[in-house]
Amino acid sequence: MSFFSKLFGKSEKESLDKGLQKTKQGFLSTISRLIAGKSAVDDEVLDDLEEALITADVGMDTTIQIIERIEARVKNDKYVGTSELNRILQEEIEAVLIDADDVSYKNFDVPAGKKPYVILVVGVNGVGKTTTIGKLAHNYKKAGYDVLLGAADTFRAAAVDQLTIWSERVGVPIVKQPMGSDPAAVAFDAVKSAVSRGSDIVIIDTAGRLHNKLHLMDELTKIKRVIQKVIPDAPHDVMLVLDGSTGQNAVEQAKHFTTATDVTSIAITKLDGTAKGGVVLAIANLFKIPVKFIGVGEKIDDLLIFDKHEFVDSLFKLD
Repeated sequence: MSFFSKLFGKSEKESLDKGLQKTKQGFLSTISRLIAGKSAVDDEVLDDLEEALITADVGMDTTIQIIERIEARVKNDKYVGTSELNRILQEEIEAVLIDADDVSYKNFDVPAGKKPYVILVVGVNGVGKTTTIGKLAHNYKKAGYDVLLGAADTFRAAAVDQLTIWSERVGVPIVKQPMGSDPAAVAFDAVKSAVSRGSDIVIIDTAGRLHNKLHLMDELTKIKRVIQKVIPDAPHDVMLVLDGSTGQNAVEQAKHFTTATDVTSIAITKLDGTAKGGVVLAIANLFKIPVKFIGVGEKIDDLLIFDKHEFVDSLFKLD
């Protein structure tokens, strides 16, 4: 059994199924209703399917792309009926989700030759950014890595305090400074400390403010610049954390951050509390950035590796 299959085992699959319950209930019930009594996939079925996708916050652009692909398949394969619609829809939804070039995201692992592996975490306040960092640290430590946290969100005392609580809960060290300190200085100290300690991974929290794109860009650029004084090719991953329950607002946040910095991966939180889980499709498709992790609950192990096949399977799984 591979390391990945061990990580995405029965308990993880159960967590995923449970976490997508609200999205699945609304989505599947709509699909079941629209194909009831139909013998073929006609324009009316496609129109209803389009409405179901938009309601699940898949987004207009991604929905149109999926519908057009289904429409082409129905046209080419005359035998297609509504009984096959679920299978076709699953295949087309999976097709819009992209995989990362770096296969290490398939498990809580890091690429060889990157020590310490530096993850810079960005996102607005309230999306679950600090909690995601804590859960990441837990999973990386469980996978056998030495992890260090850097509390570079120095504009909110609560952010530093919350990350400190997570460091104590997980049992990993943290580098921090008083509120109001220069975030770049904290990031520099964290990376320097990670090097001196021989840490495998350093995860750096950053301020979640969106009042000014230029200010955000300048701040993140400065953090990157000082990190690179210690490790020239760092950060190795700039992870954007988004709140899945906010639907299309999460898409707007992604637009903002991808404009301000080179985001290389995405973590989507709070999918267990929303019927808007389709936003995962919209974000992955629009920005062509791999979703690495999804949050499906409040427990420490409820941050899951994102696997597009398992995600789509859970979305369509009948209880």
